Amino acid sequence: MQRALLLTTAAAVVLPLPSHARTPDAAADPLDEVVVTATRLPAIVQDTPGARVVDRATIDRRGAVFAADILADVPGLSVVRSGAFGGVAQVRMRGAGPGKTLVLVDGVPVNDPAEVNGAFDFGGFDLADIERIEVLSGPQSSLWGSDAIGGVIAFTTRETDGVAADLEAGSFDTRRGRLAVGTADVDRAVGAWLSHVVSEGISAADARDGGAERDGLRSTTAGIKGRYAFSPSISVDGSLRWTDAEVDLDGYPAPAFVLADTPDTQTSEQWSGFGRLHLSALGLDHRFSLSVHDLTRETVSDFPSVFDASRQAWRWQATGTARGVDFVLGAEREDAEGRLSTGLTGELGTTSAFATARVEPVARLSLTGALRHDATDDFGAKTTGRLSAAFDAGAGVTLSAAWGTGFKAPSISQAVCDFCFAPQPWPTLVPETAEGLEAAIGWRSADRRLEGRATLYRLKVEDQISYVAGRYVNIAETATDGVELEGRARLGGGFDLTAAYAWTDARDETTGARLLRVPEHAASATLGWSGERLSAAVTVRAESDQDDSDGFAAVVRDGFVTASLAGSYVLTEQVTLTARIENLTDEAYQQVFGYGEPGRSAYVGLRLRY
Repeated sequence: MQRALLLTTAAAVVLPLPSHARTPDAAADPLDEVVVTATRLPAIVQDTPGARVVDRATIDRRGAVFAADILADVPGLSVVRSGAFGGVAQVRMRGAGPGKTLVLVDGVPVNDPAEVNGAFDFGGFDLADIERIEVLSGPQSSLWGSDAIGGVIAFTTRETDGVAADLEAGSFDTRRGRLAVGTADVDRAVGAWLSHVVSEGISAADARDGGAERDGLRSTTAGIKGRYAFSPSISVDGSLRWTDAEVDLDGYPAPAFVLADTPDTQTSEQWSGFGRLHLSALGLDHRFSLSVHDLTRETVSDFPSVFDASRQAWRWQATGTARGVDFVLGAEREDAEGRLSTGLTGELGTTSAFATARVEPVARLSLTGALRHDATDDFGAKTTGRLSAAFDAGAGVTLSAAWGTGFKAPSISQAVCDFCFAPQPWPTLVPETAEGLEAAIGWRSADRRLEGRATLYRLKVEDQISYVAGRYVNIAETATDGVELEGRARLGGGFDLTAAYAWTDARDETTGARLLRVPEHAASATLGWSGERLSAAVTVRAESDQDDSDGFAAVVRDGFVTASLAGSYVLTEQVTLTARIENLTDEAYQQVFGYGEPGRSAYVGLRLRY
């Protein structure tokens, strides 16, 4: 089974060659495939509907500093950002609410249990230590349980061999630095890193005119990562990541209660990490792990708040092959707790069992199935599943399809009815559920210079929890129909082009209204060029109008087109000069109504490797 061998090899090396960094003879290399590993069983991206991988080379070429800078380029993802420098940034995947995307860092769930919807804030998430980003769109609860109802975004941190340093400075008194040291070989690796970003920023409420005060960001991230193989059958690995951030915010002060310059600030500190034992026994590859995440955030404003949250997950997973079937099975126990600003506290716990299997019943056809049972402590049990198929039709054409279900237990805020003012008894909440169906056709030329994929999907969420008349209720039903197009071309002469487009029809089935903050049309394209020493890339991104809210009433946020330019020049084998220009055309635009984005800005830096 050549594909089984391919996936085993790719999983072993962990980091496949980036698709845009292939050598001229890469088409002859059968291992030159992009592989996604957040699927439990490693899978080729072309065979996996809704799967995308953003590697480190793409992050560097794009000049992306924060996660929100590059996630907006992924088709089907809309980034909701209230403030450019560290402002709250959340992702809606295929129209699903922000709390319906599970975020993993080195396999550790880092969604905020104390946030109203249990969503993750991407605003200050620094990409300096990130090696790759994997995106799985559509219900993935059969793989990862609650919170993966709309999809998964998985970050993997970098492994350093030697010394690396990055320095950058530019507009808005922005300064950024990273230092990493480590050693790595086949059997062992250990490394540590420290990164820091500081910027005076812009006024979120009055970006174009400067505002009375600027909303800045100060963020520090540090981490350690290591692995050690005692023998071919026993090894350990783990990582620990810490972030401390302070962000200036604008708010809605009395008596007008409209967005305006305010001295509001938010501070946050979070830890995440895991420890894992790998053990080969009884014909299976076993992994025993413990992951932890702890978060404290405090807002100083006219409406101050303090939130504390923590999450622990114990997991056993076993991988093997029997009678031509690759499979994974395992069990998990996850506990989360949160202390809310009103003084209320809550806990959520889930015990789970899961299994995933892949088989090739006939030549060129791959079938994958996943089944998971989650028993929550307070909201009953739910079984979810996913089926997918991929068929190599020949002539470079791959046909694939998937169907899956998902669920999301109420968040701690919803469970304890935080800020509920309606008379009791309050309605008994039940988990939200989802069903997704998608089909894709992909094509790749024989020399692999051209490739593309078109995906058609439908995502439906039922029993969605909404805040109505002073309490939380299961009322809304939402549906999203969409088309995602993506392609890549090596044009010759050092040029290459990647492009993506998404049409998203996301609506509330209860009222017929379009869902807020989900543009119907979104597209991005990056044209890159690489020479012997110089390389550059220009990225253009566009979004159509979207329905939005000013906090009190429905409004429309105008569409926009913006562009950025990033480049690098290799001075020596150890030193590379970098530069980037954001918002090339000085477009006045907003990602969220009322919150202006920066005008034209420029940054220069050095990348050092020893």
